[in-house]
Amino acid sequence: MSSVRRKPDTGLRRTTLANGLTVLSEYMPGVRSVSFGAWVRAASVHEPRERMGVSHLLEHMVFKGTRSRSARDIALSLEVLGGSLDAYTAREHTSFQARVLDEHLPQAADVIGDLVFQPLLRAEDLKLERKVVLEEIGMVEDTPDDLVFEMHNEAMWGAHPYGYSILGTRETVTALGVRELRELHARAYHPPQVVVAAAGNVEHDRLLQVLSDTGWAAVERGDATPLPTPALTPAPPTERHVAREGAQTHIVFGSPTVAHSDPRRYAVVLVDTVLGGGMSSRLFQRVREELGLAYSVYSFQNFHPETGSHGVYVGTAPETAMQARAAIREELSRLASDSLTIEEIAEGKSQLKGQVTLSLESPSSRMYRAAGVALYDEPFRSLDQVLALIDDITPEVVAEVSAAFFDPDKQTVLALGGGDW
Repeated sequence: MSSVRRKPDTGLRRTTLANGLTVLSEYMPGVRSVSFGAWVRAASVHEPRERMGVSHLLEHMVFKGTRSRSARDIALSLEVLGGSLDAYTAREHTSFQARVLDEHLPQAADVIGDLVFQPLLRAEDLKLERKVVLEEIGMVEDTPDDLVFEMHNEAMWGAHPYGYSILGTRETVTALGVRELRELHARAYHPPQVVVAAAGNVEHDRLLQVLSDTGWAAVERGDATPLPTPALTPAPPTERHVAREGAQTHIVFGSPTVAHSDPRRYAVVLVDTVLGGGMSSRLFQRVREELGLAYSVYSFQNFHPETGSHGVYVGTAPETAMQARAAIREELSRLASDSLTIEEIAEGKSQLKGQVTLSLESPSSRMYRAAGVALYDEPFRSLDQVLALIDDITPEVVAEVSAAFFDPDKQTVLALGGGDW
């Protein structure tokens, strides 16, 4: 008599291994791929100013070779299977990720485990990779619509590491040596400081077995103490113009908002969506369609464990910079004083729910959502639960966050480019 194979559980599964490694997964029926990633709780927010960029430099350096793979071996490992391998450094964590066919999950786990736990960190590799990072910094310096965000962060957060460049500066990166990289790796790259998440055609029990087979479960526990972060004291709102030659002046408005866990987060996102989240948004219609002042104008938001931020970006000709600034201030003032209409709230909810639903059709997005449960110490919410939270946003909360966070007099403004100011 043939046995009937049990259907894999949907929803989030979570396990903490004996060595402290947190493992999360979400099975997605109907796909043939798996997104697999590891998040290390060490990044730019944990850096002293003199070591600014060390987390990002370490992220680069692990790809230069491990105890069992050369840099070329690492590059070929998943690409020859049709998969992809990538990494990034954020404010609170450094991430290493792969997207592969489901049958190649063991290879992905093996490679990323190698990168996280077994990098060589050789001085001869650092001499070369430091040049690569300095080129990356140079690219930002030569790209004003990237540089303006770096400058705005520094103006808004003051001396706090949220205002640091994730890449570091030319001075700090040049001064960093193998000793600093090894100290960071020894301090933070341990199982209790790491979150593993996977989504796609992956069963949780199989994922645990793969992690055991590829050595993750055997890594020594190491230091479980969270890396310290300095107290947060945002700088008071300021307005600054940095003169620079160019065809455009780039302007960023922004202010602190709410933390990732704050229940008003969805209301902030809703307001930002209506303000500048697409072609139908207030800013796009006013600044681009009615006044013809910009090709690119949009709003954005970020959420961290202790705080968040929202902002507005516009790129405009130097001679129209003041007009664009005034138009954005008018829209922010109208929003702060009058909030959104009932119709705008309904349209914003519909837009936001559509964006959330479409994003969660991707295994990579599901992987990020799974990891976020551990990284932000928040409950897992199904799609229906998230949509219900959006539906439950009231006009009163919308008015509250509009007045609290979008008042133009509370914004830090940074302009980079020509024109009078």
